[in-house]
Amino acid sequence: MTAEFNWWLLIVGLVAGGALTWLVISDWNRIDAELSDEEVAAEAGWIARSLGEPALDAAAAERVLRAHRRYLGFPPPDLLVEPGDLSKLESHHEATGDPGQVPSA
Repeated sequence: MTAEFNWWLLIVGLVAGGALTWLVISDWNRIDAELSDEEVAAEAGWIARSLGEPALDAAAAERVLRAHRRYLGFPPPDLLVEPGDLSKLESHHEATGDPGQVPSA
């Protein structure tokens, strides 16, 4: 009788431990893909109101949020470039056809 009870305790302990581990490490934050179009418009209005000064137009905030959603749909970039180095990179690419590293100054 004791051996069967020990197996039962082991199984219950594994299930309870797995459930507790899942609850602790799970991520409950929402992602942009879960937001509907109506919710994006509502979020844009909330951002426009909450930023206060200088006043931000809700339509502009909505355009920024939609652009952000499109950006998240792109594959990760191969290279991160400082905005000031972008013109150097573009001219280097046009001259050599190599989209690789930014040329040093």
